[in-house]
Amino acid sequence: MTRFEVTTGIAALPRRVFDLSLEVEVHTASMAGSGERVIGGVTSGRMRLGDTVTWEAKHFGVRWRMTSRISACDPPGYFVDEQVAGPFARWHHAHHFEPDGDGGTVMRDVIDFAAPFGPFGRIAERTVLGWYMPRLIRLRNEHLRRAAEAAG
Repeated sequence: MTRFEVTTGIAALPRRVFDLSLEVEVHTASMAGSGERVIGGVTSGRMRLGDTVTWEAKHFGVRWRMTSRISACDPPGYFVDEQVAGPFARWHHAHHFEPDGDGGTVMRDVIDFAAPFGPFGRIAERTVLGWYMPRLIRLRNEHLRRAAEAAG
């Protein structure tokens, strides 16, 4: 299993960043490069505790589907999404939002994931997914930062 963290500073209040992080349309726009779209579950608006959504996207030239559930939620401090069906043996993504002391937010993503296929999956984690997944989260966070700061 692989764990990584990405920390992003955002010049917007934690509640604003928290709310935008749960918006289906914001997430979809942040992953436009992979053609991500919603194909099931909550298809628009803000997700809530217990909600599921099925995403479809193209990565490495292959179309993937992943269904995730909001498994924990304590606004505006954190929420967790976990894969319930999809390409990973495990996907657990904790989103943390803390005031930065200047009216902004320190957003911290903590992701634990495991590729399928045992030893072959561990090789994929070390050689490809270990750099690819943090890059995707940083791209998502940059989009989220711009959206939150533009909204005031």
